[in-house]
Amino acid sequence: MQLGLVGLGKMGGNMAERIRRAGHEVVGYDHHSEKRDVTSLEGLVGALQAPRVVWVMVPAGEPTKSTVKELAELLEAGDVIVDGGNSKYTDDQVHDVMCREKGIGYIDAGVSGGVWGLENGYALMVGGTKEDVAKVQPVFDALKPPSPTDESGQAVPGDAGFVHAGPVGAGHFSKMVHNGIEYALMQAYGEGYELLEAVDLIEDVPGVIKSWTQGTVIRSWLLDLLVRALDEDPRLDRIRGYAEDSGEGRWTVEQAIENAVPMPTIAASLFARFSSRQDDSPTMKAVAALRNQFGGHAVQAVRDQAAESPA
Repeated sequence: MQLGLVGLGKMGGNMAERIRRAGHEVVGYDHHSEKRDVTSLEGLVGALQAPRVVWVMVPAGEPTKSTVKELAELLEAGDVIVDGGNSKYTDDQVHDVMCREKGIGYIDAGVSGGVWGLENGYALMVGGTKEDVAKVQPVFDALKPPSPTDESGQAVPGDAGFVHAGPVGAGHFSKMVHNGIEYALMQAYGEGYELLEAVDLIEDVPGVIKSWTQGTVIRSWLLDLLVRALDEDPRLDRIRGYAEDSGEGRWTVEQAIENAVPMPTIAASLFARFSSRQDDSPTMKAVAALRNQFGGHAVQAVRDQAAESPA
């Protein structure tokens, strides 16, 4: 099928490439990217055949809101907009009403996979009507990871890495909870790393963590990425223990309060990120390194203390 893609950054650019590899046509637009195929949203819409599907992959908040609003003015009844960023699910519900008034379909897609998704595929959690999801299903199939296989090599039935989670808003709500869990997992790995570093008994901290990646109940892709980070910087000396939060951890805790769901672990991991902006710690170095590994998020380099000292 044919897809318009707005936003060709770290995620969007790789997604465009994976979709093209699956045999689909992607018309890409970005304010800055040299990879863009058109120079405006008007040009993007004009390059697509009706019924059109336009996937928005720009930062959450005002950039997404303004892009969706402009597209709603340019598109026609029967077209579909997909928001694949990390928007708050309540924004999706507002956008859906705006689009429905014009006969335009709207889908919110929570996308996970970071900078590794080009090769490994992206986990997708989508919200919208069955009719709109069906229009975009070939793209979802191109983006999602390959189906797992059984011992005989046969594909296991089911949509591994893809779920139609419910109506509009359900996709980003699911991704919000996913990211809240991600906060807690990274915090636990970081705290374990700090304790290993704090005692004289352990002589090979990276080796211990690497040993956990095979056969243990705490093995995961995140743990593999911590091993990778330690291979590159065994004591994480080159980065500060400073970790931003993208918003979804906060929204998860807000919803926990709203629905009286106890979330002490995720809440504590969010507050630890706030603390990281005040004090440098080995735990938060590990968290910062993990964010850089899976998502390409920027890290803050350790300042040269000698250079900063007064003469």
